Amino acid sequence: MSAETKELIEICEQLPAAKRTELADFARFLLAREDDSRWESIIASSTTRPKFDAFLKESAQEAAAPLDFDRL
Repeated sequence: MSAETKELIEICEQLPAAKRTELADFARFLLAREDDSRWESIIASSTTRPKFDAFLKESAQEAAAPLDFDRL
């Protein structure tokens, strides 16, 4: 167990239950933002995605409902 984890446990043990809940909610918020950051970097990447590009081309050629890039 890391020193930071031990410190957080000690802090939590000293807080009232309501404050522990708030702290846990804040930690979940920070964790969710990390996931957002990861997706942002994936989306912004200039890496080619041949399967995705092929899917977009195929979808755009469908007669019934072509992919409308303006609506994405």
